Amino acid sequence: MIIVTSGHVDHGKTSLLNALTGTHTAHLPEEKRRGLTIDLGYAYLPIEDRVIGFIDVPGHQRFLSNMLAGLGGIQHALLVVAADEGIKPQTEEHLTILNLLNFKQIIVVLTKSDRASAEQIFQLSNQLRQRYPFLANSPFFVTSTETQTGIDELKEHLIELSQELQPLHKPFRYAIDRVFNVKGAGLVVTGTAVAGKVHIGDEFFLSNGKKVRVKNIHAQNQPSAVGLAGQRLALNIANAEKDEIQRGDWITQLEPQTTDRIAVKLTAASELKESNMIHLYHYASHITGKLNLLDRKQTDRFGESLAEVIFDQPLPCVVGDKLIIRNGDDSQTVAGAVILEINAPKRHKRSEVRLAYLATLAKGEDYRDRIDVQLQQQAVNLPQLLWNEQIFITDLEALAEQSDYFLSANHLFNLTYKQQIQQRIIEKIRHYHEQHSDQLGVTKNRLHRIAALEQPESVVLALIDELLGTQQLAQTRGWVHTPEHRIEFSAEELHIWAEIRPLFAATNQALWVRDIANQLSMDETQMRNLLYKAGKLGYLVPIVKDRFLLHEQISEFAQLIKQFIAEHGEISVNQLRDEIGYGRKLTVQLIEYFDRSGLLRRKGNVHLLRDAQTY
Repeated sequence: MIIVTSGHVDHGKTSLLNALTGTHTAHLPEEKRRGLTIDLGYAYLPIEDRVIGFIDVPGHQRFLSNMLAGLGGIQHALLVVAADEGIKPQTEEHLTILNLLNFKQIIVVLTKSDRASAEQIFQLSNQLRQRYPFLANSPFFVTSTETQTGIDELKEHLIELSQELQPLHKPFRYAIDRVFNVKGAGLVVTGTAVAGKVHIGDEFFLSNGKKVRVKNIHAQNQPSAVGLAGQRLALNIANAEKDEIQRGDWITQLEPQTTDRIAVKLTAASELKESNMIHLYHYASHITGKLNLLDRKQTDRFGESLAEVIFDQPLPCVVGDKLIIRNGDDSQTVAGAVILEINAPKRHKRSEVRLAYLATLAKGEDYRDRIDVQLQQQAVNLPQLLWNEQIFITDLEALAEQSDYFLSANHLFNLTYKQQIQQRIIEKIRHYHEQHSDQLGVTKNRLHRIAALEQPESVVLALIDELLGTQQLAQTRGWVHTPEHRIEFSAEELHIWAEIRPLFAATNQALWVRDIANQLSMDETQMRNLLYKAGKLGYLVPIVKDRFLLHEQISEFAQLIKQFIAEHGEISVNQLRDEIGYGRKLTVQLIEYFDRSGLLRRKGNVHLLRDAQTY
């Protein structure tokens, strides 16, 4: 467990922690010389089988940004106020920040009680509660490091707090604030474990996606085989160099995903206009960006609103993360925020439907509530969902078993969505048959485009396959149609087709309409109509106008091309020509047909595989 201390300069934070833990957190020579904490200091209080960690954050205005970095994922705070001096500017600044970050509990510690009268202490306590209503239920402790007054009582309260459960069941997530090399050990990072647990030997991701291995762990300033959420950790890592990591980076169990646009629930510390340039603090990261209000033109002081934040550089943040927002010149704290949505949309962001959706998201108490809201509108990408909510796939599998949810095609969706999309697919293919009664059907990929283009292709194709499996749709030689739909050769056409097919079987070449008509002494127009009908029935494929190959031949060529690309990564016209023995002109026509049909895509002078499911 980690507790942050805050308060005005020289109000006794460092001395208080020294009395509680025996550690002097002003650890830098310059700090000791000046008697001022200018960077984050750390102290630890061992108690039975656990350790309480303290972050002593700077109290001087000049070093406020360091203080903000220390508050990221911590739930409890000590607010230190000197009994003889009372509320000072930095006291107010820090209280604003603690309030905006929505701390679970703010413990008020009145220090230097040996320098103040009982009346002064009583009046200061009342003044704090009256001026800051959110302190109404906060515990107050009166202490003196000179006389040891109140130190034991405060320590007992902190020990009680340390028994709270930490979010260990979540994927490991660790915010880095320092990076350095240690002789004989190698690269070491320090920071706060926000969630989950880490063991020696674990391999996790850096923010840049690179995997690193944990060689050793110091948890709360002691060697350990495991590091837990809520602890201050030093991790000795391998497979990375110092210049690859910087303050504000992360080590995460899930592969990291970044975003540059989020939706938030905002609590304003002052009146904000509709659009604002901002400085933003997220754990140890400090970046700039833009804040846009979504549901109003201007905020009220300490009023809540919905907003979007656009980052000037992407961040690996997740739903539920807290942010501190300062004005454009970083001189004043203007708001706090909690993230509601990652990768917020760019369009229609102020529509009634959109604002109602965000308001409902904001009411969700955990990931189950938020997922239920999201699935009312869409199928959700699984890797993105796991990252956004910081949950394991087993959590979603368990949730799907208890709900009308489906895990398919790397997405999660509900029964209503599934039924709506499948109904639309059936309606669209019936409409297609009405408009094109002479066509056998459409390919799966084209059916996706005409029925549900805005939906993930993999999901729609999976739902088409299910309709085929339950015989609500049928498939003939690759063409999808309703089970009752038929186009057939007449008896006369069937007789002519019996003469045509051997001509294709006798050669592996593509045949022209005119040549077949001449060979069978038939009218060219009549032959053209029959061959195109054979194409609709799935027997033939026109690779260019009036030039055909058997469907089986096309399938064989497609398999050959896919195998060649699997071995070589790409294929050119000359390579395909050498493989199939065609002339260059016919090879060009064939490979361009595969480009049009979606099997391949051209890149310069070579062709790459676009859709392995085609053919």
